[in-house]
Amino acid sequence: MSSLQQGHASLQELVKELKLVVPDHYIQEPQDLEPVCNSSLLKPSIPVIDMNDLIKMVEYNDIVQMKNLRAMCNEWGIFQLVNHGVDKVLVEKMKEEIVGFFNLPVEDKLRYKLVAGDYQGFGQTIVQTQDQKIDWADRFYMITNPVHRRKSHLLPQFPSTLRETTEKYLQEVQKLAMSLFCIFGQVLDIDKKEMIDVFDDGMQSIRMTYYPPCPQPDRVVGLTPHSDASGLTILLQVNEVGGLQVKKDGLWIPVDFLPDAFVVNIGDILEIMSNGVCNSIEHRATVNATKERISLAMFFNPKLEAQVRPAKSLLMKTKDHPLYRTLVMEHYLKEFFSHKLNGKAFLERMKIRDIEVQET
Repeated sequence: MSSLQQGHASLQELVKELKLVVPDHYIQEPQDLEPVCNSSLLKPSIPVIDMNDLIKMVEYNDIVQMKNLRAMCNEWGIFQLVNHGVDKVLVEKMKEEIVGFFNLPVEDKLRYKLVAGDYQGFGQTIVQTQDQKIDWADRFYMITNPVHRRKSHLLPQFPSTLRETTEKYLQEVQKLAMSLFCIFGQVLDIDKKEMIDVFDDGMQSIRMTYYPPCPQPDRVVGLTPHSDASGLTILLQVNEVGGLQVKKDGLWIPVDFLPDAFVVNIGDILEIMSNGVCNSIEHRATVNATKERISLAMFFNPKLEAQVRPAKSLLMKTKDHPLYRTLVMEHYLKEFFSHKLNGKAFLERMKIRDIEVQET
């Protein structure tokens, strides 16, 4: 059940009626609202990486830079990618189209609404328990690849300019993601063939998110703290309003978005494939008292029939035992969506305990 089914067509519409009081089901418990690190002395910035440098690193087999990238994967698991190669005109058009989508009349957006038992479509937080708190956001989530798994009433029914722009954007960012997977594979000692076999033409999805202004921003959360269940997530900040925060060394650190950059974060699947070398960083989104925030996240995953597990080529080289259990991607996906977001709890369920025995 979503909050759409609790009587509100969308949070964006509800906010127009609110004055100073936020409904109880959005109010978070005090212990779930950990403060952000505001000290300039303590607050580090997430790494910034130039795609051109990554290409040169691979071309020249730069061992020092590979070691640095491996350390970044372990210590951060997130970075801003500049000079990524995706056409700037296309990116700006994508931003315009997303803003246009959320500015559509609510009746038009409800053509794509979430239905009971599904997790694709337009709506708010999918509620798994009666007392669950709801994020301060409207979202549109859908699977875009494989194409035959697309819902006929979602992307195929978009307004023509939004549909065409989204298709072009998907193709461009998909190429970027595969380049990154191959680079990370080389840095992590995973064979290129295994990375391609797992991720090429894999399961992909997007999430457009609208965070309305909130009269009590310190009492709600825009996106519940979690690590992504993906291989890689590529995030586009649509407008100039921040809100993304990452948790490092127990502190919540705001992300200051660079112009023309993507934020790329390593997901649980790449942490699993690297057998724990990578870190799928926990992150959350806060909201603003006076300004809306809009973002577009694209998630890249293995093929639905592929096994999510520590990479075989890596384990053969290291002779280490696998630290995570094996699940077929289709089942992994179902398990993920059957639980509410909760930090890195889903990844913890994937770990092999000492009492477990699993063949490698």
